[in-house]
Parts: sequence; structure tokens; C-alpha cells
Amino acid sequence: MVKPGEKRLQILQTLAGMLEDPNGEKVTTAALAGRLDCSEAALYRHFASKAQMFDGLIEFIETSLFGVINQIAGSEPAGLRQVELIVALLLNFSQRNRGMTRVLVGDALVHENARLQARINQLLDKVEAALRQSLRVAATQGRLSPEADFVGLANLLLCYVIGRWQQYVKSGFAREPSAHWAQQWPMLCVACLSQNHT
Repeated sequence: MVKPGEKRLQILQTLAGMLEDPNGEKVTTAALAGRLDCSEAALYRHFASKAQMFDGLIEFIETSLFGVINQIAGSEPAGLRQVELIVALLLNFSQRNRGMTRVLVGDALVHENARLQARINQLLDKVEAALRQSLRVAATQGRLSPEADFVGLANLLLCYVIGRWQQYVKSGFAREPSAHWAQQWPMLCVACLSQNHT
């Protein structure tokens, strides 16, 4: 007998798997029930609505990302290295979780409850705040000017990540987010360090 918690997880994993379809078809509860070989009513015993299923996915993304971001902040003393590790995490998470990337860029939420997109925006704001904090740490370590535009830099880094995610989704998952990371991080680092001369 499958436990309720396991069934919920199975539903979310199947939903994430369906979102990996590069054609980006709208996921219906009927199609989801078909994949799970159960009735739509059975789905609604675990989730009150499809929006609640997407909530479950967003919660998984948030827990996964911030679990690691908090580890980075706690174990890596160098601020700029924290920034590098956080951006690399965001790219690699996307590469391993195609369906979740479609949720992160809002592509999978187009016809869903507007509250879900607001929740993703909130998650991205938290990521940006984490980057800003690491940049401030770098400034206290003398790597960046205390007058550096931390808000602008954190936003630049987040826009870079979102751009890589978008390319991944729009290319049918052909253009991997971390493809040019080794070459691009030094360029982004230069943008950060150039703040020392403003």
C-alpha cells in the first residue's frame, strides 16, 4: 500500500516529468492521472487543485536551492566565492531539473493561477537577496568597494541566470545552462571587481 506522502511525491515527480516535454504542452489533470494510471478524483484526494500541485513543486525548488545556499553561506568564508558557488548552483539545478526550470522561468505557469508566478517572483527575490549579502561580505573582505552597487550587481547576476534558464527552455533543453560557465564567470567577476574603480 502506497503511503499518502509517497503518493503525493509520486504525483509531483510525474508532473515534473511531464513538464520536461520540450514542446511545452499544457499539463492537464486528466493527462497527469493517465500517466499515474489513476482517476482525477484520486489526484484530488492528495491535492485540492492543480495550483496546489505546482505549489508543491515550487516548495521543492525553494527547499533544494536554499538548503544549499545556506550551506554555502555558512561554510565558505570568501564572499566572491559564495557568489560563484550560488550562481553555479542555480545553473546546475536547472540542468538537472528540466521541468522545474520551466516553472522557474514561468513557462509552465502561463495558464495557471497568477499566485504561482508571484510565488516564483518571491523566490527569485530571495535568491537576489542572498547574492547581495555575499557581495557585501566580499566588500567587508576588501574584494569589492564598500560603495559598490550591490543591488545592481546582484540583479545583473540573477538576470544572467534567468537568461541561461530561458535559453535552456526555449532551445528544447539543447543549450545547457552551465555550458559556458567556466568562461563566463571570470567575465562576471570582472563586472563585480570593476566596482572598485567607480
